[in-house]
Parts: sequence; structure tokens; C-alpha cells
Amino acid sequence: MKLLLTSGGVTNPSIRSALEKLLGKPIGECDALIVPTAQWGHPMCGPTSVRGLVAADPDFRHFSGLGWASLGVLELTALPTIGAERWVPWVQEADVLLVDGGDATYLCHWMRESGLADLLPSLPDTVWVGVSAGSMVMTPRIGTSFVEWPSAPDDRTLGVVDFAIFPHLDAFPTNTLAHAQRWAADIGVPAYAIDEQTAIVVVDGTTEVVSEGQWTRFEE
Repeated sequence: MKLLLTSGGVTNPSIRSALEKLLGKPIGECDALIVPTAQWGHPMCGPTSVRGLVAADPDFRHFSGLGWASLGVLELTALPTIGAERWVPWVQEADVLLVDGGDATYLCHWMRESGLADLLPSLPDTVWVGVSAGSMVMTPRIGTSFVEWPSAPDDRTLGVVDFAIFPHLDAFPTNTLAHAQRWAADIGVPAYAIDEQTAIVVVDGTTEVVSEGQWTRFEE
């Protein structure tokens, strides 16, 4: 699987160019599946925000509203009840998974429960575009300060990549570089703090930062 890990989506021409390179064709020719599941695990999200994501409202113009050839919904909490013979072909036929933010530990739980986590290694050409928690879920840990789901056993996530992500740099009062430095000191792996104009591309184990904004790498 090819990864485009973002804080705020495809927010500038550099990130868009990186995405189209991963896809191998224009966005308008690609079939996308939205994964809204992480939103249900975060107290700041709910029916209105999920509706806006799925409807590709203007607030989601950098993500679901990019102009995809088709746009479907993959709700992970439903998958265990309908059988893999139905939903696995949906994922296999998609060019890209658009995985939204919310709580990364909740998303991680349902990726494992649904079977999507186990399916990922068999999708070498599929592009994963994460926003916030949708990016953080691919890391080994997110840090306890980012855990909002009360049932989360800890802050561990999938560990598909070997670094952690601190998103929304300078977007909120609690997401300054000083906060990121304190977070990174306890995370135990190399880490990136990224703003809304930055993305991390991971293909075949190679990592590249694409940015028109601000980002910092912290060593372990």
C-alpha cells in the first residue's frame, strides 16, 4: 500500500502532485472509498461532521471533495456483520482509501476487528490518504494526549510505519512546537510534527516529506 499521511488533506499543489503520482492517473479518473470510522471515537465529531465528509461539503474540499470519479463509504464498524465476501471486493476495486480523522485508537480497533488491517499487505497499488487520526493510525503510538476514546487500552496503533505523527502543528493552542517537543520526548520512536500544508509519503519503505508549510522531525 502507498501512503499519503496528512494533517489536513490535499491542501496545496505539492501534495496534490504527490497524490496523483501515487495514483498514477488524475484524481478525476480514480474511484475512492471514504472511511469515516475514526470520527465516532472522538467527542468533537458526530453526525454533522460525518455527513459533511460523505457529502463532500466545501469544508472537505481538500479530501472527499477533490473531484473523484466515484465516492463510496466504507464504514468499518459494519464490516464484521456483512461478511468479507461482500466488502473485500469493494476495497480491492478502489484506487484510494480516504481515511478521516477522529480518534486513532478507535480507528485502529475497528481496522483490526473488521479485518481491514489484515487486508492491507495484499493491496500494493492502493493509495491510503489519511487525515489526522487517519494518518496517525499507521504509526506505532500516538501519545496519550491524543487518546480521546475512553475504551482505548493504551495509545498503541498499527505500526505500519516506524515513526509517529504530531498533526495540526500551530493550528490549535495545544499544538505548538513546544507541545510537540514534549510529546516527542515520550513517544519512543522517531517522529514528525506537521502542519496543514504538509504530507508524508511512504512507498516501499521510503519516506519523503512534501510541504509548502512547516514541519519538524524529532529523532528517537
